[in-house]
Amino acid sequence: GAVSVAVLVALTVVPALLGFWPDAVLAHKTRRAREAGTRDGAAGGRANLGTRWARFVLRRPVAVLVLGVVGLGALALPVASLQLGMPGDEAKSTATTERRAYDALAEGFGPGFNGPLTIVVDARGAADPHAAVRTISDRIDATDGIVSVSEADFNDAGDTAVFRATPSTSPTDEKTKDLVETIRRDRPAVQRQASATFEVTGTTALNIDVAAKVQSALVPYLAVVGGLAVVLLLVVFRSVLVPVKAALGFVLSVLAALGVLVLVFQEGHAAGLFGVEQTGPVMSLMPIFMMGIVFGLAMDYEVVLVSRMREAYTHGEDAGQAVVSGFRHSARVVTAAALIMVAVFSGFIGEDGSLIKMLGFGLAAAVLFDAFVVRMAIVPAVLALLGDRAWWLPAWLGRVLPRVDVEGAALGARDHARSGRADPDPDGSVEARV
Repeated sequence: GAVSVAVLVALTVVPALLGFWPDAVLAHKTRRAREAGTRDGAAGGRANLGTRWARFVLRRPVAVLVLGVVGLGALALPVASLQLGMPGDEAKSTATTERRAYDALAEGFGPGFNGPLTIVVDARGAADPHAAVRTISDRIDATDGIVSVSEADFNDAGDTAVFRATPSTSPTDEKTKDLVETIRRDRPAVQRQASATFEVTGTTALNIDVAAKVQSALVPYLAVVGGLAVVLLLVVFRSVLVPVKAALGFVLSVLAALGVLVLVFQEGHAAGLFGVEQTGPVMSLMPIFMMGIVFGLAMDYEVVLVSRMREAYTHGEDAGQAVVSGFRHSARVVTAAALIMVAVFSGFIGEDGSLIKMLGFGLAAAVLFDAFVVRMAIVPAVLALLGDRAWWLPAWLGRVLPRVDVEGAALGARDHARSGRADPDPDGSVEARV
């Protein structure tokens, strides 16, 4: 809803206000240059920081590309050991009563006491329900990693029972996950022996199941999000390689951010610097949240930056100069927007709650990597190496795709037609140039 309102305001109120005050959004220096009859930026003759950076990348595209990809790739390596889960009281500050109670229970009764497994037995098909429940209880008690099993509680009919099995490890330990998998793997043989069925549930088992489900969905989700990015940008930029580059850059920045999360919150590197007192698994839904939010921001940065390049290229500039033009006009916008989001997300790092701290840290890292490494370094380096090929589009695909006309070529052609002049670039002839 909020996004829809923002889009509606941007398409109606903002153009109306600019119609009343067309120069209000321009800097004072730019307005003076316009009054003097000079082009934007030509009055001072001095290139801005975005222009100088683009020219630097154009001179050394291979070095910048290799450095950016290798750097983000190295940060993404810890993702291979990513563990998902739901941190509980053990992840809270030692100043809280919840954490002190958790530590006291773990010290007095063992770490598994804070996360027992709940076993629900359905013995309606057994000749002797109590004997069936006792058989299942004994078999689970004999499993390696189980320290104790409670007495079973039966329902009024006496054919369904519940008991608890306490592991020897904490709820977020990988050994507890292996224990649950072992019990479930041995379940068919135990059920045949007892002539009854049972399920392993409880908060600990539920968190393990949610983490496994989310982890199995990460690759398909990332593929769907990346595919949507390619399709949308293919329509906007009418290029095959630019959307693919944008999607791969998004994937790289997200993986690097997840890798940093693993290093800090799971493995404990520099944990004290960010106020992390207890390491553990990464929150189960964290990758999904990160991919969804960062996807929107990354595509915004990509469209703002590359649309200016596309516009310059469409109006006759060569591929390299188009990159410089895009940075001259849009680099400051992308930088300011990214710094704002990094500052907002970084504010969550100071919170006591581990979930909020993890969310803020992960999103801040993802935006930082995507805006300043991918969009500001890798994107211009790739475009510099591709040259005119970056804007290549097969003729048959160009006929099929709808023409969005982001660069306003159709409006320019209409104005030229009304004034009786020839159109300098009729019908988006960029495809013919490449």
